[in-house]
Amino acid sequence: MKHIFFTGLLLFVQIAFAREKIRTMDDCIRYAVEHNPQRAKQEAQNTIYKIDQREAITGFLPSLSAGTGASFNFGRGVDPETNTYISTNTFSNSYEIYASVVLFDGFSQIYKVKLAKNNRLAGKAQLQDTKDRIALDVMEIFFNASYYKGTVNLAEKQLQESLDNLKRIKRMEELGMKSSPDVAEIEAKEAEDRFMLTKQKNLLNLEIIKLKEKMNLPAEEDLLIAEAGNSDLALLSNENSTEIFGQALQTLPKLLSSEQSLKSKDAEYKATRSRMFPTISANAGFSTGFSRLMDASPYMSFKEQLKNREGSYIGLSLSIPLFDRLSRASETRRSKQRLIIAGNENEEIRRQVYGEIEQTLADVKGLYDEYNSAKRKTEAMEAAHKVNVRKYDEGLINALELATSTNRLLNARVEELYTNLKYQLKYKLLQYYKGEFNP
Repeated sequence: MKHIFFTGLLLFVQIAFAREKIRTMDDCIRYAVEHNPQRAKQEAQNTIYKIDQREAITGFLPSLSAGTGASFNFGRGVDPETNTYISTNTFSNSYEIYASVVLFDGFSQIYKVKLAKNNRLAGKAQLQDTKDRIALDVMEIFFNASYYKGTVNLAEKQLQESLDNLKRIKRMEELGMKSSPDVAEIEAKEAEDRFMLTKQKNLLNLEIIKLKEKMNLPAEEDLLIAEAGNSDLALLSNENSTEIFGQALQTLPKLLSSEQSLKSKDAEYKATRSRMFPTISANAGFSTGFSRLMDASPYMSFKEQLKNREGSYIGLSLSIPLFDRLSRASETRRSKQRLIIAGNENEEIRRQVYGEIEQTLADVKGLYDEYNSAKRKTEAMEAAHKVNVRKYDEGLINALELATSTNRLLNARVEELYTNLKYQLKYKLLQYYKGEFNP
């Protein structure tokens, strides 16, 4: 009985521990990527691209076919033996195997192979871009949640300080050192801090809901995240947008996908244009057969007839497109316009990415200075607040002035936390553009 009890207790602890598992940013990203339907859709599309490429490559091989047929003829018909008309029922059986290979098609098949290859490479880049976009979205929400988790901690410390102050002031009131209005002011400050804590917890819950939604985490499952917290900021070297954009051209999936899509449209245009050329094909075949009259007359054996009726052929065929109601010409023009559209979209994406890099670089440099200023401000506010607390105890300032000092310190700490986390987010994004960070 004891064994069962301890086993059940251990199982309960394990389940509780699993539910209370704290997830880091990498854990959230990994889960989101694995459970995102967009990733699964793109992987299925990439499988189609692989099949298309294999099919295009096998287009260079000859086509080989075999066939057989059997027929009964009732009434007047042709005698298979003499090729004269008779009125006897007959049975005929034929066998044929034939092959055909395209010798020249205006290089259409070559362009089809290039098209399929570029589509496969574009799909591979699109899959990575899909994963990256999911990861970046999760990373941004995670940092927002970390920020609110930090503000909750600060609000809890603020509330605890107010409770300590209230306890101390009540004691001083009992000793006749403080009046009831002073106590009322501190009680109001305690209520204000409790409201602020509740508000920050609600904001944190909203971000957690957003994070669970982006991760496709079941609604009934709890999500506890690790706090990012402040970290030392890396000082940027002399970097410029042009150099970073040059690195992005080599590594950024969004740009690689756009380039491959442009190459695919170019190959598609050339493939449709090559349909205007004549097609030369070679073909060969082999046939034989068996037949007999459906009466009591003797007939040659099946094996002998197959041997005697053997026949083969080889030949060349030329197909010249003369007029197909402008179908080929129209498709060529459409492909040309799709190529122009793809070129413009590629140029637009390049400009967009360059603008994003410029903005991110400016944010990183600006947030570095803002954080250092916020840090110095916090240090100054902490020193000033300690003085104000001592002044309040000595009766040199009133409760309202102490509350103002407390709020200013809290705002300074919040600004320091915000600029630090915002810098971390933007710095990781800049590393992503440089190919140094794989989310």
